[in-house]
Amino acid sequence: MEIINRKARHDYFIEEEYETGIALTGTEIKSVRAGNCNIRDAYGIIKNNEVFLLNMFIGEYKEGNIFNHEETRTRKLLLHKKEIKKIKNHLEVKGLTLIPLKAYFKGKNLKILLGVCRGKKNYDKRETIKLRDINRDVKKNLKNY
Repeated sequence: MEIINRKARHDYFIEEEYETGIALTGTEIKSVRAGNCNIRDAYGIIKNNEVFLLNMFIGEYKEGNIFNHEETRTRKLLLHKKEIKKIKNHLEVKGLTLIPLKAYFKGKNLKILLGVCRGKKNYDKRETIKLRDINRDVKKNLKNY
């Protein structure tokens, strides 16, 4: 099961991608396995040389009773120290941002594909749409021949 942030590729230029682990509680992982997760509004920050993911929505687990989790709490991402330093340098120098691109299971663990991204302007978005339409027309014409 994959949860893809389609809006991220439309709104941002992706400079680099990092595969990260995420620290979750028991009811959170069960809820994600049930498909009750959304990463559209999420973003990452670096605080005290640790990376955190904010606004990631993981719905309440129905059988969780009093041990249920908060739905949009701040969650810690698991990265190597060298990767954190590299990301921190990008964020400070170039003014980029951290956006989750995809959430997926690798074995029994949930992984987050984190992108170091630069925002697109409106004219960049129109250019992307134009190129996508041209490519779609070319593929359509190739199928007809």
